[in-house]
Amino acid sequence: MPATAEFVILRLALPARPACNIGVLLLDPETGRVFPKLRDDWDELAEEEDAGVLRHLRDDLDLKIREMGGETLLRTLEDTLSNSLLITEREPVQVESFTRSLNRLFAEHVQRPKVIPFRTHLPLYSLRAAATKFGEDLEVEQEDWIEAPPGRRLTPEMFVARVVGRSMEPLIPDGSLCVFRGGVTGSRQGKRLLIQRLGASDSSAEFTVKRYKSRKRPIGDAGWEHAEITLEPLNPEFEPMVFGPEDEGRQFRVLGEFVEVLDSGE
Repeated sequence: MPATAEFVILRLALPARPACNIGVLLLDPETGRVFPKLRDDWDELAEEEDAGVLRHLRDDLDLKIREMGGETLLRTLEDTLSNSLLITEREPVQVESFTRSLNRLFAEHVQRPKVIPFRTHLPLYSLRAAATKFGEDLEVEQEDWIEAPPGRRLTPEMFVARVVGRSMEPLIPDGSLCVFRGGVTGSRQGKRLLIQRLGASDSSAEFTVKRYKSRKRPIGDAGWEHAEITLEPLNPEFEPMVFGPEDEGRQFRVLGEFVEVLDSGE
């Protein structure tokens, strides 16, 4: 069910420059939590001295949110901001995901992100499309381009998909948008992998994320082979899946490695 939240726009009004919107603060009235998103192209908006101050604005907001709480901070800003930094009146907005709503409000009111594939954004695939691209090695069209986390080094093997199910909670909440890396190479031991269950009759059970664990056995003096493969959930309410070494490619296949949760639906 959508919740009713409130948002305000932060505006910058410097002398001899046109006023512009520089950020969004999205408030969850039930918890008092504030979600901020600000521009970062300060050199284009201000002279060097002012730009240097503005670069610390996000850190300053984060600190005050932790110290004061979101609701108190918002009231303080409403009571004190003037001159160069301005704040608009609160407006209501219907929210299902605070992260997605914040990004949408930022794009609508502040700045549309420039999409540079695999530098600023990653492709969004349905799990079925991801299975086609990374399991069957066929080209598919992305549904959208999703802004990547700041500081994350991107590669063409990375993509975003939504994970449905509770087996990897609390790491991956049900319905989360997650970043994966296709083409898993090297040892898989202990890695959290996106798995396709081949021949699954229930479409909801066809895709899952599990931790890969392999028990090995020696082959003479030449090396080793898999004796048993276990796909483990993190949520103790769910049972692990146990396979023989011959089952990979017949009962399941690995599509990618979990990197991080991008949007947990908050």
